[in-house]
This record gives sequence, C-alpha cells and structure tokens, in this order.
Amino acid sequence: MTQNLNLNSRGNFLITSREFPEDTGRLTLELDKSYVDIANAVNARIIGQFPTTRPIVTGESWFLRQNQRQQTFRQVYTFGAIAPGTELDIPTGITSFTQFTRIYGSVITNSPDWRPLPYIDPNTLAVGMALLVGTVAGKQQIRVVLGAAALPVTSGLVVLEWLSAT
Repeated sequence: MTQNLNLNSRGNFLITSREFPEDTGRLTLELDKSYVDIANAVNARIIGQFPTTRPIVTGESWFLRQNQRQQTFRQVYTFGAIAPGTELDIPTGITSFTQFTRIYGSVITNSPDWRPLPYIDPNTLAVGMALLVGTVAGKQQIRVVLGAAALPVTSGLVVLEWLSAT
C-alpha cells in the first residue's frame, strides 16, 4: 500500500532561483507566477498571533477526514492567583468544536519561578499542577488544579488550539 506522505509539499517551498526573461510578455507571466508562488508559500505558514479576546485562525491545515482540510483556531486565556489545593475554572466560550490539537500554558508562582502547565514533580506528586479541559456545571471549562503542596500561583496563561466543526 502506497501513501502520499508529502501532501501538497511542492507548494510549501519557494524555489531558490528563477530566471526572468528579457521579453516583456514572458517576463510578465514569470512575475505573475512568482507572485502566486510567494503568496502560496507565505499563506501556508503557521500564524504567530495569540489573541485573548477572540479565537484566531492558526494557519495550520489538518487532513484527518479523507483528506478534507480543516483549520485550527487559537485563543489565550489569562488568569490570576490560585491557592494550593484548589481548582480554577475558566469558561472557554468555544462554540464550534471537534477536538483540541494543543492544550498548554505556564504559571508564575510566588517563589517566584515559572512552571509549565501541566507541571509534575516525579518525587512529590502533591506539588503538581494539572491542566484539563472538560465540562463543569454544563459548560466547557479550562480547569487549572493545584496539588495540596503546590506553590501558590500568582498568574498564568493557557493556550487552546482546536479543530473547528465548521
């Protein structure tokens, strides 16, 4: 069984050299083709914007359903202090959702130090910090849960990226 593992790979890279003809008509065609090649390569990149007020398209293309293209969306959620042994729930506000592609974040503790979410200390699980997304009180929520012996959190952020149902 042969699989095409380089889906659209030719369009993802710009050629490194191009000869431009001296003839004006052929030069116009070559410039038009060059512009389209550049635009396609630029548009195939991952977009590096992380908004907190609304979701944004990430620029990623996923082909999980019979090579049907799906886009992902990204949104950042910021939060304040969390005490050890407690859980902070943050409504996601996501309405069109298939599944998450990435769930990640970081916190600042009162030490101060910076820790990834989730954070696990293999020697002392009670100091861990969990990052989950699930239904709480009938709504999809980000759940940041601190272990009983975790350092207090002063602030943090969570980034969600997901496949849209539409």
